[in-house]
Amino acid sequence: MLVAVGGFATYTYLNFTDGITHVNAIVKSTQPRKRIDGSAQNILLVGDDHRPAGASAQELAQLGTTQDGGSNNTDTMMILHIPANGTSSTLISLPRDSWVNIPGYGMNKLNAAFALGMLHGGPTGGARLLIQTVQNLTGLTIDHYGRISLLGFYDIATALGPIPVCLNHAVNDPYSGASFPAGVSTLNASQALAFVRQRHGLPLGDLDRVIRQQYFLSVEAHKFLSAGTLLNPVELHSVLSAVSKSIETDPGLNLLSLAAQLHNLTGGKIHSATIPVSGTPTIRVNGGYLSIVQVDTAAMPAFIQSVIGTPSAYTTANSAQPATVTVTVLNGGGVNGAAAQASGTLRTAGFRTGTPGNVSTTATTVIQYPTGEESQAKTVAEFLPKATVQQIASVTGITVLLGTDGIMPNSTPAPPGSAAALPPAPVAAAVTHNYSAKICID
Repeated sequence: MLVAVGGFATYTYLNFTDGITHVNAIVKSTQPRKRIDGSAQNILLVGDDHRPAGASAQELAQLGTTQDGGSNNTDTMMILHIPANGTSSTLISLPRDSWVNIPGYGMNKLNAAFALGMLHGGPTGGARLLIQTVQNLTGLTIDHYGRISLLGFYDIATALGPIPVCLNHAVNDPYSGASFPAGVSTLNASQALAFVRQRHGLPLGDLDRVIRQQYFLSVEAHKFLSAGTLLNPVELHSVLSAVSKSIETDPGLNLLSLAAQLHNLTGGKIHSATIPVSGTPTIRVNGGYLSIVQVDTAAMPAFIQSVIGTPSAYTTANSAQPATVTVTVLNGGGVNGAAAQASGTLRTAGFRTGTPGNVSTTATTVIQYPTGEESQAKTVAEFLPKATVQQIASVTGITVLLGTDGIMPNSTPAPPGSAAALPPAPVAAAVTHNYSAKICID
């Protein structure tokens, strides 16, 4: 029996790894990025609507589409953040219409980055430009990459079998083919694809589609990581075969190790969150009108901090003497003279201060610090106990951004211990969800 089980495991593993398509998406730099999340893992998961070459009419009908070539725009983009302690993970969704700066191309929708990169570098160039864009947007370092097409999603959903979902309201969208009643529905592969593609008929359009994708992937992950799949050799082989032939990854991503790591999550928790946005305006670009998702870049650092948690180096750091700390105050609160006033208060408290200045309006007062200046940041936090503290690679010294929340420094420190940990980031978009089939969504 042991020989048989061992032989099956070896056969399954070799077939699984041989079927995966690899692309050199991760650039190994001689000067690696300064990480803001320690030794955590960040995996960029991408879905696009390109149709596989030679897809049959039957396959296209199952996908609810036609052989129009689709596009290389990445309409689904998520970062799977797995902390170093492995106790939980978070799917961070990046709306496809997010208006971002694509290196070398200027402002555009985020889902255009991959297609633009493909123009000169094929799938590798597309992946690398998208990763660079996402890293610049979030501040996170992307360690691995995975991409799947419509047909790949369908094949994996077929192998996993029916997936239960629950809706608060009935939907009927002829564009995606999503037609489901209120309450619980058990979806086959075609219905699952329609479920995650629907955006018409939803109050917030693509933002609501993001919630559907988060919900479905969380339910699907729970099913895959259940004992019913992992301990059933036939079903496990079927799922792994579908995964291996359906996805494209960087060579360093070990999906079997990843599955084992996710299986060991405390309580199986996979949270979901969406980057902070400030609206969905229609803007004028090159003489035409374009509907976009406006990213709240000022709130992004606080959002990311809420996801990755308090760095251990900050938690264990001891406070420094104010006279050894230089602080630069920037005014993002819109009150004239606030940065100069705050700088004066900090000087009275014994700090050295840089030249005050102004930045774009931000809602939250933030103390930003680079890696290695945890003690200095903790000292400033004692004089600004209600501010959010962020480790961020883009600053070279302790920087205070004043927000519209009106928080200003005190001339004396707060009671010992009251500013020992990072305050929670007050960003609505940072609220995460642990979806399951028992939860109904709109």
